[in-house]
Amino acid sequence: MHYYGTAQVNAKGNLEIGGVDTMDLAAEHGTPLYVYDVALIRERARGFKETFERLGVAAQVAYASKAFSSIAMVQLAEEEGLSLDVVSAGELYTALAAEFPVERIHFHGNNKSEEELIMALDHNIGCIVVDNFSELALLEEICEIRRQKVNILLRVTPGIEAHTHDYILTGQEDSKFGFDLQNGQAEEALESSLRSEWLQVLGLHCHIGSQIFETTGFLLAAKKIIDKLAEFHDKFGYVSKVLNLGGGFGIRYTEEDQPLPAASYVDAIVTEVKDQLGQTDLPMPEIWIEPGRSLVGDAGLTLYKVGSEKVVPNLRKYLAIDGGMSDNIRPALYDAKYEAVLANRPLDQAEETVAIAGKCCESGDMLIWDLPLPKAERGDVLAVFCTGAYGYSMSNNYNRIPRPAVVFVENGISHLVVKRESIEDLLRLDLQLQ
Repeated sequence: MHYYGTAQVNAKGNLEIGGVDTMDLAAEHGTPLYVYDVALIRERARGFKETFERLGVAAQVAYASKAFSSIAMVQLAEEEGLSLDVVSAGELYTALAAEFPVERIHFHGNNKSEEELIMALDHNIGCIVVDNFSELALLEEICEIRRQKVNILLRVTPGIEAHTHDYILTGQEDSKFGFDLQNGQAEEALESSLRSEWLQVLGLHCHIGSQIFETTGFLLAAKKIIDKLAEFHDKFGYVSKVLNLGGGFGIRYTEEDQPLPAASYVDAIVTEVKDQLGQTDLPMPEIWIEPGRSLVGDAGLTLYKVGSEKVVPNLRKYLAIDGGMSDNIRPALYDAKYEAVLANRPLDQAEETVAIAGKCCESGDMLIWDLPLPKAERGDVLAVFCTGAYGYSMSNNYNRIPRPAVVFVENGISHLVVKRESIEDLLRLDLQLQ
């Protein structure tokens, strides 16, 4: 079994993370429980930031907080000198509650409401990433009324989709995000923005996919955007101060996944941008990237208690846990794959292959289909690795199941950062029948 970050087996024979015994965590905080290895998050963040610094390139590494947003997580991002991406009033409110520097907040999203844009302007955040013509017009109108200038990026679709080891060159006009780079939309958006007294166009933004293990897609996107920026310079005299190439950097969920180190992505991107700019008269812009999953994904694990079992003779053995699609919906949504061990017996030899079933009233609530394990007993603790991204963020109250607590661990100390919901919390917004 490959362990992540500070995870190891301690002298008691239990799985330990951040110097804290997972069995102690389960006993103190209950299960299901999200546990984050803070040292590994710091290591991932520094891997991106320090590579830009080594290369002498001005950059912002913005944590894409949709992966996991909480006050403590935003504060940790600030400690590491990251910027922050938000995509809703809720994520922005979390950032403000965490007292994150507003000048390093970037607001994304394809359908920002008028209230959300006003909230962003009220707090003078660093940048709004404009996604479409209707948002462009709305933002211009609001800024005109307020007599307020705002920095923007224009999100473009460069005609590249990248996922894992594959990338696809497409016209990509059929996307809910961004101005198309090929059909004139991006040029029209830029021209309109440059005419505005209130919108200050820092540059262009793109996001080509997720869980990407190669650099090819990023390099192709950089080339296409720089080619277009050269055209914009010739036509409008426009010089981009920022080139934002998004996120999507992959992590290792199972043995089949082979992601690159952070430095490899950054090295390749910077080299390509410099090479492409060398064929133009354009100066080097500030490079922005937006890691989310790659900062927190493999730093998180989820602890569950094993409950009932069911054996289908000659077919399968099911082990049920006290969580499931209410705390990790990714297997049901995406057929996502995970690895796991018994936290109280991680070194025991596997005796059988079992299917890990969630407790929700849904046939699709299966966390792992084929997991080799020692013979598990009721009360054993199962540790599922790499649940740090989109676990808590996408958690839900299906079957009126309360959402789990979240704990940070570092240097032998555990710190509760999100309380467990209670069944009373589930009724907090309910009203009586009138």
